[in-house]
Amino acid sequence: MIKKILVANRGEIAVRIIRSCREANIESVAIYSAPDRTSMHVRYADEAYLAGPGPSGQSYLNIPRIIEIAKKSGADAIHPGYGFLSENADFAQRVRDAGLIFIGPDTEAIRIMGDKMKARELMIKAGVPVVPGSGKLDLSNEAKIKQIAEEIGYPVMIKASAGGGGKGMRLVWSPDEIIQAVTRAQSEALNAFGDDTIYMEKYLQSPHHIEVQILGDQHGNIVHLFERECSVQRRHQKVVEETPSPFITDEIRKAMTERAVAAAASVNYTGAGTVEFLVDAHMNFYFLEMNTRLQVEHPITERTTGIDLVKAQIKIANGEPLPFKQQDIQRTGHAIECRIYAEDPQNNFMPGAGRILHITEPLGLGVRTDGYIYEGYEITVFYDPLISKLIVWAQNREEAVARMKRALYEYKITGVKTNIQFLERIMNTSEFIQGKYDTHFISNNEEYLLKGEPCHVECEDLAMIMAYVEHQAHSDKRLRFSLNHHQKSNWKEYGRLYRINPF
Repeated sequence: MIKKILVANRGEIAVRIIRSCREANIESVAIYSAPDRTSMHVRYADEAYLAGPGPSGQSYLNIPRIIEIAKKSGADAIHPGYGFLSENADFAQRVRDAGLIFIGPDTEAIRIMGDKMKARELMIKAGVPVVPGSGKLDLSNEAKIKQIAEEIGYPVMIKASAGGGGKGMRLVWSPDEIIQAVTRAQSEALNAFGDDTIYMEKYLQSPHHIEVQILGDQHGNIVHLFERECSVQRRHQKVVEETPSPFITDEIRKAMTERAVAAAASVNYTGAGTVEFLVDAHMNFYFLEMNTRLQVEHPITERTTGIDLVKAQIKIANGEPLPFKQQDIQRTGHAIECRIYAEDPQNNFMPGAGRILHITEPLGLGVRTDGYIYEGYEITVFYDPLISKLIVWAQNREEAVARMKRALYEYKITGVKTNIQFLERIMNTSEFIQGKYDTHFISNNEEYLLKGEPCHVECEDLAMIMAYVEHQAHSDKRLRFSLNHHQKSNWKEYGRLYRINPF
């Protein structure tokens, strides 16, 4: 049985995994880069070891060092979290070759599903619908590329076979753009993934991005934990997720979840994974890809099903059968997740770095925050700007949206720019409130979403604001700390955060 787990990750997901380890009475081992020495996951784990300097290639992606630490610490298993090495088949194999347990699927499943072209071919054989597309594109035959595009029908999307995160992707609307788009996508794919294999798919113009959570054990049992709606995206990156989807019908939900289980069965999948689909306006759904890891948005599934997905992963890796069958899994209520980023929406979402001066996390019924920052913590430029995830649950969608609005209103962070106001505006957009949105939601509402929220301070006399905030600080120790130890240059920002009207 697994008794000690090394978490090969950082930030909120490392803290999240360690929490489940602690509940399961399993020791945890953290790794960290030099800039992450004071990070929350380092403080929270039972043991912590330096993996290397700041750049992830020398620390969180340093496979020999990670395995060395695992052996030195006496860990039985390695949990990769998401990102970094989580979908690296070579890493999974090297962990197993070292006599350790990799908490994830079989190496071959990672390898097949990580190659989008191979995954497409496998899905076709498994009877899972796929978006009309091509095989590998050959830039030496431009005429053939143009012919394929004409046969599929414009617009088309050029994609990297080894891709992810929107890299190596180009949307093409006309024959005049196709060759240049293929060239650029291929170059970007090579730089991002070390693999310049690209292919072409029909572009669905107003799709919904919907994914199905699955679990598979080592005894051939595979179940789904229903779907998540992930259509609120910016540059192919998810920003808000919810479950159930307000778009699909019960009939489509049943068909889609059955196909997701079939997709997982086609590679004898074990562990937690997600089968992603695109759904067009006519409710036709198509396989997009399979993520062979835990997803960022997994907490909303946990909240509505009551199943701890990290504990499930550990038990599956232990060789235990799933303790439930499909008919035993019930979903209750509605859950929404907002991703909190250290970025400036007013400056093209530029990632930010700096010291957290003050943080107040929302509390109350049905509210959960998965984060890793604290007052005084220094956010660096080395890693993804995701700093926390805000999750709410309620009996129905209307109540869940209202609860998310309230939670975002309470969430206060100073010292770095965040996207909290941006998320508040999403919650107040009529399309989102009505559940009538697709993957173009953000671009269609960009002007409203990026419009700076007017300051709640009606008084323009900054001296008045300063006096009022100083007065408030007498009863708020955290605010007083910020005022005493840091610059007091942006008084309007303090006013906005505390909803101050001096009159």
